[in-house]
Amino acid sequence: MKKLFPELARLWRYAKNLHREVRLASTFSILNKIFDLAPPLLIGMAVDVVVKKEASWLAGFGLQSVMSQLYVLAVLTFLIWAAESFFEYLYQVYWRDIAQSIQHGLRIDGYNHLQNLELSYFEDKSTGNLLSILNDDVNQLERFLDGGANTLLQVVTTIVVIGGIFFTLSPIVAVFSFLPVPFILLGSFYYQRQIEPRYKAVRDEAGLLSSLLNNNILGMATIKSYTAEQTEVKRLEKQSLSYLDANKEAIRLSSSFSPLIRMVVLIGFLFTLVLGGYYTTTGALEVGSYSVLVFMTQRLLWPLTGLGATFDLYQRAMASTRRIFQLMDTKPVIVEGGHSLPATVDQIRFSDVTFSYDDEKTILNNISLEINKGETIGLVGPTGSGKSSLVKLLLRFYDVQQGKILFDEKELRDLKLDQLRQLFSYVGQDVYLFNGSVEENIRFGSPNKSLEDVKEAAKKAWVDDFVEGLPQKYETLIGERGQKLSGGQRQRLSLARAILKNSPIFIFDEATSAVDNETEALIQKSLAELTKTKTSIIIAHRLSTVVQADKIFVLDEGQVVETGSHSELLEREGLYSKLWQVQTGL
Repeated sequence: MKKLFPELARLWRYAKNLHREVRLASTFSILNKIFDLAPPLLIGMAVDVVVKKEASWLAGFGLQSVMSQLYVLAVLTFLIWAAESFFEYLYQVYWRDIAQSIQHGLRIDGYNHLQNLELSYFEDKSTGNLLSILNDDVNQLERFLDGGANTLLQVVTTIVVIGGIFFTLSPIVAVFSFLPVPFILLGSFYYQRQIEPRYKAVRDEAGLLSSLLNNNILGMATIKSYTAEQTEVKRLEKQSLSYLDANKEAIRLSSSFSPLIRMVVLIGFLFTLVLGGYYTTTGALEVGSYSVLVFMTQRLLWPLTGLGATFDLYQRAMASTRRIFQLMDTKPVIVEGGHSLPATVDQIRFSDVTFSYDDEKTILNNISLEINKGETIGLVGPTGSGKSSLVKLLLRFYDVQQGKILFDEKELRDLKLDQLRQLFSYVGQDVYLFNGSVEENIRFGSPNKSLEDVKEAAKKAWVDDFVEGLPQKYETLIGERGQKLSGGQRQRLSLARAILKNSPIFIFDEATSAVDNETEALIQKSLAELTKTKTSIIIAHRLSTVVQADKIFVLDEGQVVETGSHSELLEREGLYSKLWQVQTGL
């Protein structure tokens, strides 16, 4: 099974907590089909009663009159139909619950695994494709489990039950009638191998299409501002046509399966009709038995002709399952350490750190610096000098290629990630806000804080001045990515969130770049008060932001070229002094 159906075998191992439910659902599917196949037997018995009357098969059970036999058949028919309906209800409920449970589990486990991957993974993957895996692919699997699994089980049950009835009533007719079945099964496996790569191509194209749509929706303002609507429509049309072509190729193959199966099954039906009819006329086969064979052949015909659609659904689901498990099998490059952080960290030290994103261009080259508890540190320098990269290494978004980052002599890579990141209140250049209220966005990461705490943090970040003017104040929804707010308002909201978290170390990566000078001065005043008992790391292009820093590190081309306070660096008349002159005009 593992070799023939590797994805199905993997799915079975994954859903080990649902094995009992799957077995019950399978049992209900089989029982439903058994009772569903019983009516043709009752029809054959009814024909036998009408033709033979007191000499019928039922008469052998002491039922001499025709009407008493028919009454028994009527009761049996009612009970069989009731049982069939009952088991149909059960298998539908169970299979759908299983489908929903597996769908939920895969989506949550897939997303959870995705969160544990390093940032470099997301740089190489499109958001739309990841969304396609976690949403569309999971839904494809859910659709198969909803109905396809039951259909396959019932087809197998149909073949086994009808085969048993045929061989009981007339072995010779059974042999010829079932002659096409092995060819159908072999053809199905061949079809499965042929359709598999086509549906993989369909899912890949669907991921690219989803990625393009996601990017365009997020970038709608840019598209409009550059009047690029028609260009993007053409680009989308091209990708949509690629998806269409991939689907067409799969559809052509999948559509050919059912007609071919139908013709092969027809051969078996013709054998039953002609050969069974011949034996009936010679008296070798009873009229009632012949009726059963003809009806049963019809019952065999339709499930087998529908096998193509079920295999089609199966292959779509397995292509999606493969993509889901490929995501979940992705090994994190950044592996969590096992050591806990001490209660307080007195020093962070970069020791000969060298780092690059792609092993081609060195971003940080042999950096060594120290950050002591309670200090306010400034990181300045030209664009691309490595300032933000230092912080990303500190938060362990990436790992260094050479050197060490030490927290009181404990190496960064040996520490538990959650404890490490709880050490920092981080405000980055890219502000992440979600489609919730102002309060929810400030409380993000600190869910246990009170509303009063939220308002206090908002005041320190100068958020309350514009929140009071919003329709529902702190309950106002700010739109996806905070699009209802200005850039400065979004940045202040992000500051309030960091202030509320109130970690021992604050990191501000261009935290006031989107606010006006007056607001920046007010925020700096609040932060100066807030960080008196904190360690602060401030990355800034505006040198006015780091004037009061205890120590400023000036970076250029990945190296620390100057270190000192604001006044000390001005006296040296080096790079810092030149940057200060450019910004102030002095």
